[in-house]
Amino acid sequence: MLIREAAADDWPRIWPFWHRIVAARETYTWDPDTSEEAARALWMGPGKQVYVAEDDTGAVVGSAYVAPNYGGPAARIANAGFMVDPERSGRGVGRALAEHILTAARADGYRGMVFNAVVETNPAVKLWSSLGFTILGTVPDAYEHARHGLVGLHIMYRAL
Repeated sequence: MLIREAAADDWPRIWPFWHRIVAARETYTWDPDTSEEAARALWMGPGKQVYVAEDDTGAVVGSAYVAPNYGGPAARIANAGFMVDPERSGRGVGRALAEHILTAARADGYRGMVFNAVVETNPAVKLWSSLGFTILGTVPDAYEHARHGLVGLHIMYRAL
């Protein structure tokens, strides 16, 4: 698998799984009806370093970004987002992207990384925990999950 910086022309290969994941209402807090234009701004907007994972055929199978979570004196705490094509889940794409992002964030001078809203039923909670993230707290009943109803949102952190 190749992980590389995303180019503008990668968006049409990211959008199909981005839309599918957000519309499913299981893992992301973004509006399921987000337009493609707004989604592109959310994922590839200014200040974000965006990466894609390609399989051995050159297909984009996942994407991730890293950006400052806060501004000013707290700008060295990163935030990141990760999406793996649901048809490619369980094949190590998410872990490879996460390890790449953690390394890139550390190299860029970030001191830590925070996830502001991890749906507590998201299978990625196990991945983040295995990579050293801890749950700082949970906002109860904050997310209207498509299958589970109201569930909590974890705030997760890891020092870099």
